[in-house]
Amino acid sequence: MRETDIAERLAVSRTPVREALKRLESEGMVRFAPPRGFVVEQLSERQVMELYAMRKVLVGAAARFAAEQASPIEVLSMNQVVAQLERTKVPEEVAALNRRLHEIIVAAAHNEYLSKAASVLGDALALLGTTTYSQPGRIKSGLAENKQIVACIARHDADGAEKAAQAHVAAATELRLQMLFGPESGQSGS
Repeated sequence: MRETDIAERLAVSRTPVREALKRLESEGMVRFAPPRGFVVEQLSERQVMELYAMRKVLVGAAARFAAEQASPIEVLSMNQVVAQLERTKVPEEVAALNRRLHEIIVAAAHNEYLSKAASVLGDALALLGTTTYSQPGRIKSGLAENKQIVACIARHDADGAEKAAQAHVAAATELRLQMLFGPESGQSGS
């Protein structure tokens, strides 16, 4: 990616493009590779495992805090997204709804710092490409996991919500490692 090409394509000056690329570079999402310009980073297996380890902690914390603090309207919003998930069978649409559900959970946690950290992790996850919901059986298992998370939040079961959220991420981690690095990768029991 070249700064000038991006600016021309978006019909903006180079300054905001330069700032955006600097931010992406500081977050490890792109790197400068002369003379080609910026290239999107490819994550190693270790980096993917680290990313998902942090995701497990953050998603678990978000679910715990949401169980402690979510308003009835926030719980209703979560249940509405779960209802949409029940009707959706296209992996990319399921992934988008899953992201929306977890955004609502993070918002219901009412923690500014958790929200910022979750946003950075979400940006890093975008580097991984195809959704885990493209794998056979994942739409059904992911739905069951998300229902469990929301049910725990609705009954203010902080321990249950955290454990359910961590189990959801653990299942996604195993699939992601298998997708990126082969069938032996996700067998670590994490």
